[in-house]
Amino acid sequence: MRVVSTSSLPIDLAAQVQAALPGTEVYMPPRGHVGLAGVDLTEADALVCLLLDRIDEALLERAPKLRVIANCAVGVDNIDVGSATAAKIAVTNTPDVLTEATAECAFALMLAAARRLGEGERLVRSGQWSGWALDQLLGVGLAGKTLGILGFGRIGQAMARRGLGFGMRVIYADPHDVSAQGPRRVSIDELFQTADAISLHCPLTPETRHVVNAARLAMMKPTAILVNTARGDCVDENALIDALTAGGIFGAALDVFASEPRIDPRLLTTPRLVLAPHIGSATTEARTAMAQLCADAVIDVLSGRRPPNLVNGEGWPYHRTQGAT
Repeated sequence: MRVVSTSSLPIDLAAQVQAALPGTEVYMPPRGHVGLAGVDLTEADALVCLLLDRIDEALLERAPKLRVIANCAVGVDNIDVGSATAAKIAVTNTPDVLTEATAECAFALMLAAARRLGEGERLVRSGQWSGWALDQLLGVGLAGKTLGILGFGRIGQAMARRGLGFGMRVIYADPHDVSAQGPRRVSIDELFQTADAISLHCPLTPETRHVVNAARLAMMKPTAILVNTARGDCVDENALIDALTAGGIFGAALDVFASEPRIDPRLLTTPRLVLAPHIGSATTEARTAMAQLCADAVIDVLSGRRPPNLVNGEGWPYHRTQGAT
């Protein structure tokens, strides 16, 4: 059998796989991400990939032996799960282990946008700071304000706990009613009209693509803040640029972008906008745990066991024979 990874990982994938499945060949680049163009899937039984790797039906046709795709992320919008299921390929993800890290990042970005920390750092580094001033870089306070969370899964609920600990009121919008957790469920429009800070934690689906559009940005308070650590396409970047430039909302913070790593150059000069390079889960602990879940999933599937984080469980057990399509 052969296991292929499109990226180096913070674990010894080869040692773990070969200990569990002696004789298995493991390819992992020595450093960095080589992507799908840098790997040969012809003989691959398992693929470990990142959210940067777009896996569609055409690519699956080039991998006739593939039995499992272990995606090192929670979201699987980079994978054609339907085609994988039709081809009897298991798809797994990495939930839970990045929940706290991503919520920490989202909360940090919210604070950075509210208190204009990015602008402050740039001012100091530029050498142009002339000293303390009563009206310098005035931000907005968050204690006692309303935090609106769009998408109330694991990460959204972790964000809510941080907001409550910070003295904020919390509301959420989600297809599922989990009000037993404490915060009040509202419609998406009410969330945008009511919240002083809005944090996105929804998956990217046809329904959530550009869920933050010009109409919803116009609903927000002029003192409100938007934070996106979900997926770039959840936000209409053109509409956000217009809203910030016109002063329609106070500020925003983005950790994800529509065409990353390519970024609309206008975002670089948009006022009161904090930018981060998709580091929501970027802690040593979270990234190591994510890689470990991928290794565990590969070993489980190749050993004939159902992996815990199976996305397309409706087709299990998969009995893909060599060369099957």
